[in-house]
Amino acid sequence: MDYAKEALIKHAEWKGKIEITTRAPAGTRDELSVAYTPGVAEPCLEIEKDVLKSYDYTRRWNLCLVVSDGTAVLGLGDIGPEASMPVMEGKCVLFKAFGDVDAFPLCIKTRDVEEFVETVYQISGSFGGVNLEDIAAPRCFEIEKRLKERCDIPIFHDDQHGTAVVTLAGLVNAMKVASKNKEDVKVVINGAGAAAISVARLLLADGFRNLTLCDRTGILYQGRKDGMNPFKDEIALVTNLGNLKGSLSDAIKGADVFIGVSAPGTLSKEMVASMAKDAIVFAMANPVPEIFPDEAIEAGAVVVATGRSDFPNQVNNVSAFPGIFRGAFDVRASDINDQMKLAAAYALAGMVDSKSLSKDYILPHATDTTVGSIVAKAVAQAAIDSGVARLQ
Repeated sequence: MDYAKEALIKHAEWKGKIEITTRAPAGTRDELSVAYTPGVAEPCLEIEKDVLKSYDYTRRWNLCLVVSDGTAVLGLGDIGPEASMPVMEGKCVLFKAFGDVDAFPLCIKTRDVEEFVETVYQISGSFGGVNLEDIAAPRCFEIEKRLKERCDIPIFHDDQHGTAVVTLAGLVNAMKVASKNKEDVKVVINGAGAAAISVARLLLADGFRNLTLCDRTGILYQGRKDGMNPFKDEIALVTNLGNLKGSLSDAIKGADVFIGVSAPGTLSKEMVASMAKDAIVFAMANPVPEIFPDEAIEAGAVVVATGRSDFPNQVNNVSAFPGIFRGAFDVRASDINDQMKLAAAYALAGMVDSKSLSKDYILPHATDTTVGSIVAKAVAQAAIDSGVARLQ
């Protein structure tokens, strides 16, 4: 199928991928009087006395805001808020299909961090959580940080944390196949944007020790001046502990794991051949990966994952974010913290049992509809255990 051609036809046919439907009947005078005036005044007054009653009397308990400024949309880049709407609507479809979460798309016409934060904060009382989407780095880090400080609902940037969760889940199982341990492996991450830095942070939180990040300029190290920002400076303090300098080809020598969240064709067969025995390669640039699986395997990699559905081991965020929000909403969590993200990753990894695990099967398929509920249960329990749940 020509997906590009078919998508244009279908989007014109659909005229939007989501719509509003009603849950309350309003076909009779009595029904109208209960759903709207005069009856609706009673839940309003209850919420006035206790704002948390908004979770009981409105759809807030299950409503997620999917919000973007259109500056980093898929592999298309800065295409603007209006052009990002098909992606935001698509995200809402996935929330409902895989997590039974109602989601509403909003595209904000500003590049100013303060304006974006203020806009989302002012409407946050209508939602149970916020999913930040397709916002360029480093602005996305500042937006997330400031919203977390101001809001009492989960703020989650899927490009960062969803990617990190699914990457860790796949890596947990890939290391079983390759007979490697997280305390001993050398991991090289190519990319130093939102996804790469979040992957690095979650791996560190899980107990990985030896991480090195690279960007277009080369290896990140303490004191580097070119192409840095405060977030790169921060991650450089806790990675590349040997303060190695040079290029990706220098960093990857002897590495056990390559994680690419960067650009097509940036990893060569020669680089893979220089890695440790039974190397693991996650080449997740989309639609063209850093290296194609057949080339990586020819060069000595034992497990290869990509972001594509036409190769084995697809690393797809849809395996993470619907279940994470479902679990957070089920216990009315005020945050999505590291404990919840780690719980999601290990629940996802645990769905591949030892009998099924192989070099070509390290993650459940993205279309597996059981993933959301399993991830949700683990996330909800982690929220309770870590003290951010408002319902038990």
